Amino acid sequence: MGKRKSNPSDTRGTHGARELPHVSIDSYNLAIRDPDGDGFLGDRASQTAFRALLDHAREHNRTGKDPFGGKPGAELGKKTIDLVMVGGDPDAAHLVHVAVEAYAQRLAGVVRCFLAQPEWEDVSGIVVGGGMSESRFGALAIRRALRMLREADVDIDLDILDGDPDETGLLGWAPLLPAAVSEDYDVFLAVDVGGTNLRCGIVEHRLDRKEDGAKARLLEHMHWRHADDDPDRGDAVARLAGMLNGLTAQARTLGMKLAPFIGVACPGEIAEDGTIAQGAQNLPGDWEAPFDLPHALRRRLDRIDGRVPAVVLHNDAVVQGLSACRRMRKAKRWGALTIGTGLGNASYTNR
Repeated sequence: MGKRKSNPSDTRGTHGARELPHVSIDSYNLAIRDPDGDGFLGDRASQTAFRALLDHAREHNRTGKDPFGGKPGAELGKKTIDLVMVGGDPDAAHLVHVAVEAYAQRLAGVVRCFLAQPEWEDVSGIVVGGGMSESRFGALAIRRALRMLREADVDIDLDILDGDPDETGLLGWAPLLPAAVSEDYDVFLAVDVGGTNLRCGIVEHRLDRKEDGAKARLLEHMHWRHADDDPDRGDAVARLAGMLNGLTAQARTLGMKLAPFIGVACPGEIAEDGTIAQGAQNLPGDWEAPFDLPHALRRRLDRIDGRVPAVVLHNDAVVQGLSACRRMRKAKRWGALTIGTGLGNASYTNR
């Protein structure tokens, strides 16, 4: 992705919007090749990578006892790993701490590589979100990575994103709302599609209270762990449309002033026409161009306020990061990393 535009303008309401009234989105979905492998650098610090490190520690466990009963790391829930880390057996806890330490080293290295990129020049703070950040082992790994960076004289703040990561991917849509939508309606529908889960909800933007979206709140939501069902693309889109239509009916029943606008956050580079140019490999089926998700979704959606709703796409790391606008308001340049099935990234400049 290129650097920010030289003549900023308000592009809210467009696919992959880059210029907002209070912040510009300088870059996202930076695809830095791994110099030591075939993939991308961010793959080293994904949640998938942590689980591989945990499996490696288990394979080299000298006690011969596996605290997870032989279950592969990819199938272990975050709570299960947390309980082993804090729940008693010292040998079991040691294995998790070994994986945490190895992962922290990788995360610190990935952060240093991002900071060396032109798109991340002068970034002074990074918020870290994604599902792994809400776990005990994830939070510990992030703190250890920060200590490693400080010991290496890297001047950076690394903080865990405030709020439930299951919600920030929806709430971060509030500052992306076009003015006409936020002025005429109180609530809107938002979607967060990841490599494992799909979430959607009714968001009350409350931009009249805080223009940066800091007061937005989630009123209702639905969740589908699509990785358990392994759907193809058509089934996934149909299921998403059904969830959104259900929320539309709920908003109508409750008398909410629902906007004919749906914001969809997903991995990858979002083109101006709403297609996904690259980076959607973890989604169910092939979601990359020429597939047109907004068009496919709108065909299945009920009307809202007498109209077929607009469907606008943006990158999921961008959206999660925007939920931290208030927290990062004192930084001139800042970044966001989201640790999930992959590692999302975005950088911003405050106006």
